[in-house]
Amino acid sequence: MTETTNVLAFRQPSAVDDPLTDIVRAGARDLLARAIEIEVGAFLASTANLTLPDGRARLVRHGHGPVREIATGIGPVEVARPKVRDRGASGPGDRLRFSSAILPLWARRTKSLDALIPVLYLRGISTGDFQEALSALLGKDAPNLSPSVIAGLKADWQVEYERWQRRDLSARRYVYIWADGVYLQARMEDHSECMLVLIGTTPEGKKELIGFQVGVRESAQSWRELLIDLRQRGLRIAPQLAIGDGALGFWKALDEAFPGTRHQRCWCHKVSNVLDKVAKSVQGPMKNDLRNIYLAPHRAEAETAIDVFVEKYHVKYGRAVECLIKDRHALLAFFDFPAEHWIHLRSSNPIESESWPRKFGQ
Repeated sequence: MTETTNVLAFRQPSAVDDPLTDIVRAGARDLLARAIEIEVGAFLASTANLTLPDGRARLVRHGHGPVREIATGIGPVEVARPKVRDRGASGPGDRLRFSSAILPLWARRTKSLDALIPVLYLRGISTGDFQEALSALLGKDAPNLSPSVIAGLKADWQVEYERWQRRDLSARRYVYIWADGVYLQARMEDHSECMLVLIGTTPEGKKELIGFQVGVRESAQSWRELLIDLRQRGLRIAPQLAIGDGALGFWKALDEAFPGTRHQRCWCHKVSNVLDKVAKSVQGPMKNDLRNIYLAPHRAEAETAIDVFVEKYHVKYGRAVECLIKDRHALLAFFDFPAEHWIHLRSSNPIESESWPRKFGQ
């Protein structure tokens, strides 16, 4: 592979934040900031009749207070409270103050609500459903936000989402892409919807959200629609490697859109699928044998480890063996890329397995 040498080394695993967590953290911060800005705007509008003797407004914007860092399950989220100046107060007791209904509720919310943040962010920017989103974020017992706050958020986010969905991708290039269908289920729902998500790594080693849309995880047509949209907006250079679960409808659509891109099956999904086919008493030793394959120092040793696995288990656990070897080639594709990238290329963890989607539907 001649071009992989242009890919800069990733950060060490201990320092890596999965990109969707970064995205939803930024989304949560932006959601709060926008809601509070609209909230203070509504407050000033409601007091517009209060004026000074010279006719000027008594209450005016006065910058922001110090940035507050609020701890959440997806890491710290920084927000700053807007300040309002009362130019007509005769003393502290007469001063009118802006008091956000959002920040105190956010600060008091329970950790269980952190599970909703990715759902709210992705759903909010794609549907404008902010009443449900913010009510869930602030707690079921929280008072509803004013219609003006909700309307303002919806208008702002709709503009942003449409601009993001139309952005020109002709200058973008992704060496690796990760694909998965993330099930979004908030506590108040009886069903899950699936968000198809694509993340890419640039030649400089930067991970970016490429695209997402609601769809059917196993449907080639759902993935085809997403990939066609990306190509129509200029994403024409084929990634070198795509990583995802074998059950995805993504692979057929990928071969149509980017026939030169190689396939890498997600080892996290594969291990789970293989172990599901054997008794629990066997799962421990079998899992260790699977680790010997994907943690091998080079392809030849991994191939040998697969042969050993087949010989050891094929008589009693044929279904488990078949589940493994049917994707043998695609499971080992990562060995053809720089060794320092292997930990990132073996699975679709940047989207699904060890990070934020585990919080859904808890």
